[in-house]
Amino acid sequence: MTPLNSSKIRAGLTAAIGVLALAGSSLLAQPSAPSATSRDANMRFANGIAAVAEGKIITVDDIRREISPMIPELQRTARNEQDFNQRLESLQDDTIQQLVDRVLIVKDFYSDEKRRIPSSYVDNAVDENIINEFEGDRSKFLAYLRSRGLTLREYRGEVEEDIIYNYMRGQKRKSATVVSPVQVQEFYDENKDEFYQEDSVNLRLIQFQRKDGRTDRDLIALAARVQARLDVGHEFEDIAKEISEDSRRSRGGDWGWHDRSSLKPEFSDPLFELAESETTRPILLPEGIFLLHAQERKYAGVRAINGVREQIERVLISREARRAQEAWLERLRRNSYVKLY
Repeated sequence: MTPLNSSKIRAGLTAAIGVLALAGSSLLAQPSAPSATSRDANMRFANGIAAVAEGKIITVDDIRREISPMIPELQRTARNEQDFNQRLESLQDDTIQQLVDRVLIVKDFYSDEKRRIPSSYVDNAVDENIINEFEGDRSKFLAYLRSRGLTLREYRGEVEEDIIYNYMRGQKRKSATVVSPVQVQEFYDENKDEFYQEDSVNLRLIQFQRKDGRTDRDLIALAARVQARLDVGHEFEDIAKEISEDSRRSRGGDWGWHDRSSLKPEFSDPLFELAESETTRPILLPEGIFLLHAQERKYAGVRAINGVREQIERVLISREARRAQEAWLERLRRNSYVKLY
């Protein structure tokens, strides 16, 4: 099989989509007219063949059609012209590889004579495309087919290949669904820094605002009543739902998890002195008076393996799925015919 990293293809594609890529960019200068090199490349590649995979012709127009929706984001995020061009070249290489792989995956699907896509699946997918991509307007859909020179039958063939491509890749991803405890332990031991957590608190609060002419003494008296109820066993959450004047009253004053740096010192200093289920003394500030409650605590340090086991398993399963899929694609590529132009 011919390697896909072809400078000739890249140069041709860059020239072929150059006008599209640069149009409207605030980053790059607008050329007044294509250069001679661009015109020659357009004549050679714009409607030409980029590759042939197992007898399936992949044109530069196919590649340009895949790349076009990504150009605005590429323009927006590129740091300069050189960065844009480098990222465009990488996108082109990836797109060529994906289109070739698509051909090989479809061929692999049909290598088993028992595999077939029911016509009803294709019908439903076509109908969904008309709704989602053409606003349900069949005349727009037919105009699109004419612009590409496609018959409805040929378009249905593309849709069927989409279904096959997504199905086959999904099946390969599912093939790696189990990892051993030994793999989990090894990953944990090798990546402990990733599981470091800061000191954090699951915060609830009760606030009384400075309104209706309330003085500091009034606010302190309101907070004292809350403390008295806490002292006799009332739940902080229940009191917050009943009388707190903050925006999360309906949630029992629940403000979620916070580390020290996410809170202003007037809150973080007393809050992080608390043990789990303890409440601060009243905190008097210009906007009102607050009582902070440490619903739960997580102390700084590396999390225990039992607390991150599911997270590690997801990472390992994803990694193994990618490896299995790449090994499958490499096998298909080795046993297939691909020619680049």
